[in-house]
Amino acid sequence: MSMCLRGLGLYRGAMSRGRFLQPLKNGKSFSVVSSPSVGAYLAKQVSRQNRTLHSIHDRTRAEITERSQLKSARRMVVKLGSAVITREDEHGLALGRLASIVEQVAEYHVEGRECIMVTSGAVAFGKQKLTQELLMSMSMRETLSHADHTRQDAGTMLEPRAAAAVGQSGLMSLYDAMFAQYGIKVAQVLVTEPDFYNEETRRNLFSTLSELISLNIVPIINTNDAVMPPMFIVDQEVSATGKKKGIKIRDNDSLAALLAAEVHADLLILMSDVDGIYNKPPWEDGARLMHTYTSADKDLIKFGQKSKVGTGGMDSKVTAATWALDRGVSVVICNGTQEKAIKHILTGRKVGTFFTESTVDKATPVDQLAENARIGSRVMQNLSASDRALCVNTLADLLISKQPQILEANAKDLDEAKKSGLAKPLLSRLSLTPAKLESLAVGLRQIADDSHRNVGRVLRRTKLADGLELKQITVPIGVLLVIFESRPDSLPQVAALAMASGNGLLLKGGKEAAHSNRALMELVKEALGTVGAQNAISLVSTREEISDLLSMDQHIDLIIPRGSSELVRGIQEKSQHIPVMGHAEGICHVYVDKEANLQKALKIIRDSKCDYPAACNAMETLLIHEELLSGSFFADVCNMLKREGVKINSGPKLNQLLTFGPPQAKSLKHEYGALECSIEVVKDLEEAIDHVHAFGSGHTDVIVTENDSSARYFQNHVDSACVFHNASSRFADGFRFGLGAEVGISTARIHARGPVGVEGLLTTKWILSGVDHAAADFSEGSRKWIHETLPVE
Repeated sequence: MSMCLRGLGLYRGAMSRGRFLQPLKNGKSFSVVSSPSVGAYLAKQVSRQNRTLHSIHDRTRAEITERSQLKSARRMVVKLGSAVITREDEHGLALGRLASIVEQVAEYHVEGRECIMVTSGAVAFGKQKLTQELLMSMSMRETLSHADHTRQDAGTMLEPRAAAAVGQSGLMSLYDAMFAQYGIKVAQVLVTEPDFYNEETRRNLFSTLSELISLNIVPIINTNDAVMPPMFIVDQEVSATGKKKGIKIRDNDSLAALLAAEVHADLLILMSDVDGIYNKPPWEDGARLMHTYTSADKDLIKFGQKSKVGTGGMDSKVTAATWALDRGVSVVICNGTQEKAIKHILTGRKVGTFFTESTVDKATPVDQLAENARIGSRVMQNLSASDRALCVNTLADLLISKQPQILEANAKDLDEAKKSGLAKPLLSRLSLTPAKLESLAVGLRQIADDSHRNVGRVLRRTKLADGLELKQITVPIGVLLVIFESRPDSLPQVAALAMASGNGLLLKGGKEAAHSNRALMELVKEALGTVGAQNAISLVSTREEISDLLSMDQHIDLIIPRGSSELVRGIQEKSQHIPVMGHAEGICHVYVDKEANLQKALKIIRDSKCDYPAACNAMETLLIHEELLSGSFFADVCNMLKREGVKINSGPKLNQLLTFGPPQAKSLKHEYGALECSIEVVKDLEEAIDHVHAFGSGHTDVIVTENDSSARYFQNHVDSACVFHNASSRFADGFRFGLGAEVGISTARIHARGPVGVEGLLTTKWILSGVDHAAADFSEGSRKWIHETLPVE
């Protein structure tokens, strides 16, 4: 910028003498033009500068009040702190980390976003180089001397301005090389105090930035620490509060905030080596990351020390962020050492601290909801069984008495879903009816009746020694997270199971059922209020990304997804530290044996497929013994299914036997979830079992036969959660099993399998009662082991 100003001075000097020096096209010499030409030339330059300034100041910012809207940010400023750019040992740059950040910025630049980078690191980079030179210049005696501390103190002996001069060129060369890998040009812009104090140079600075942006070049900005320390105050324009307020440019945080405000950026990302803003220094007990920050939170924060390698601390970042926010720039402070931090921010993930004046994201944080749920779980656990049953019965009564309010809310969801074109199977799941609510209430009362023997039940008693008794008792798992789609009736079912088992619960429902879920959640809170445990169950109503919820392993003990196979599979893949209970697919089989009663078989097949095709326990593949193809049974099955509107696909073996028939299925390992199924032929019972193991999902499989021996063999050898004889696959359901309701069906082999009711939401703990027992007593021989099994109370 200084060179640019000197050039303007040359023009002015020439003008005062009535002449003007204009560079020739070869760029090596000047020609003299007359004053009239000078006026025209300057008018052209001023016009161009005004156009570029208008392109900065006249653009309409994206309206961002919550994280989910950050994806709409088109112009963003990314500030990299020294702690992000340099290695942890402070010896050089973290090249891998820097390359990852450059890659993210490059990707967004290529897709059409306007990116400006504010970088630190020149002084740190220069100190590394100068330290090496200083050590190289030492004599051998100085190098080996224990009394000489030059080696240890080399970094502090160096002049920062000299280090900046050395580091700036190297740092810029590195950026140039990295961005060149993506075909992107970069430009270095060094700024000093006059560029902000002087109105003309300030205008020139932002004109340059606008010109670079318009040329699809990424500006990389830093304070010119080689000539002037960044310790100056800028008197900024009138702020949003109506008061004259400047910002002290003491570091690159405040510089980035000023630039973001001046160029009307949509988003400012301040990257440091801390995850975000904490209510107190993160190493202190009780420190909590604040995912959302408003100006009202200022008094809640206690700041610690600043970065070891940079010039700014967290207080500086908060000051810069709130200043930029006051001027309409959305801000996120995040940990730049985290992988793909920029990408996660722009996809709405809960990364870092989001600065906003909106109250949308200021609902109770999910981690606080989870902690409240844990506390509420302890309250529920210590209630009497009759009190827990009372809570569930109250919820059942409310489903009936508040039916009009529930159906009114559900009608809103259905209306919006129809307008958005929601598929018919999902509309069916979304719909609530008086009959559904009545059935729900019946199931809840069944849960209440069974809740008297859940929590605190003694499973085992052992007399270890005289006066030393051990008990194993049932206790709640802790805090559950249930994620469900399109089925608001899941909410009271799961809530009742959590109440009966004494678990805390977080519920994340689909947006298509938002009105229904809120109405039902009010009833849950009302029921919990009767026992003083209102916070034990909460609905996650913020725009929380599921991936963020899956990372809360400190607060959530078990995740139960209820929905499409895509939802379940995605959660199973993404949850790395929290157990997931459920099934990804419901590929259920009905095998019709050669000794089957064919009328029974037709009835069971029809119910298994057509009663509720979208359910996970609906039949997807029908297996028929090959001897049954010689009669009319195959034609009878096909005709019955066609009358019900079922599309039929044939398996590869059946397809080879038919000259004309159903088209071949693309895959036999497929869950249709609709009025569609596959039919395959098998030669015997063993082949049917092998088929189930090869293509099934371990959910529910059925044999239809009058041969009890074959039925027992099938049930013993098929390795699924539910194996039925002469009964529809639709019986795989918590309510039909007498569990009252279910949180889902698990195909896992650990802890719970099949329809999961209250029992599946309990774990155990050991209670040991002694007198003055010590382990040493037994090794010394003063006490002896008995290990006597006692009757369970």
